[in-house]
Amino acid sequence: MLLSRRFSCALARAPSLVRGRPLPPRAAPATPPAFRPPPRRLMSSSSSAGWQHASRPPPPPPPPHPSADKDQLFRGLEAALGTTFSSEPLAPPPQPMILVISGPSGVGKDAVIKRLQEEREGVHFVVTATSRAKRPGEVDGKDYYFITKEEFLTMIERDELLEYALVYGEYKGIPKQQIRDYMAKGCDIVLRVDIQGAATLREILGESAVFIFLVAESEEALVKRLIHRKTETADKLLVRIATAREEVRRMQNFDYVVVNAEGKLEEAVKQVESIIDAEKAKIHKRRVNI
Repeated sequence: MLLSRRFSCALARAPSLVRGRPLPPRAAPATPPAFRPPPRRLMSSSSSAGWQHASRPPPPPPPPHPSADKDQLFRGLEAALGTTFSSEPLAPPPQPMILVISGPSGVGKDAVIKRLQEEREGVHFVVTATSRAKRPGEVDGKDYYFITKEEFLTMIERDELLEYALVYGEYKGIPKQQIRDYMAKGCDIVLRVDIQGAATLREILGESAVFIFLVAESEEALVKRLIHRKTETADKLLVRIATAREEVRRMQNFDYVVVNAEGKLEEAVKQVESIIDAEKAKIHKRRVNI
């Protein structure tokens, strides 16, 4: 009897024992699940039809059959795309440019420029102002504007010249207004300058103009041309030849070089035209501001 009571008391103090076996440990209280919003209620097909109709454009009409005539096919393609085809040029029109042609005396700068104007429309040769006297066959206003030194100095004071220089004791300069007037008409501008003038123009115009260096096929050919002109004494010829040798070294400061060989004027002019065409076809074109 006493043993039965002790067993009952021990069982009461050890509730984890059930019929002689331990109970499994109590599990920790579960963490409440994260909040999730209730799923959206899907619209019925009848209620969503109006919403879809309002936000989506109607399907484009099918393109016309290739067997349709050209006008029908053209209009049908416009209708299928929902737009009209523009007739505006895809590439911007070329802008007027400035071409600076230079080189030693006797290489034929005047001959190349004259033939270029005959072969190509819209090319204006800027007539340079000079204080030197006219040579036989030269025409005032066509070859040069022949003015006095006093008149030339007045133009300098009024800032009417893009570039000017003192060459062999005489002044030469390029009038600004003449360039502006002809560029406004859409003409390409051709400037004929000596090497010194080209260097000055490069400082003024930078990369906005195209610089072409014109040369003879050889030094021998150049000297023979200078002799054939019969415009200088032997002393002046020596000065020009020495100057020409120095000027040829400046070729690297130009964008292009064109050889004007004896009897091959047409080839030289075609090469200049090719340079103009290539410059006008560039994506990033030179922009001139005079």
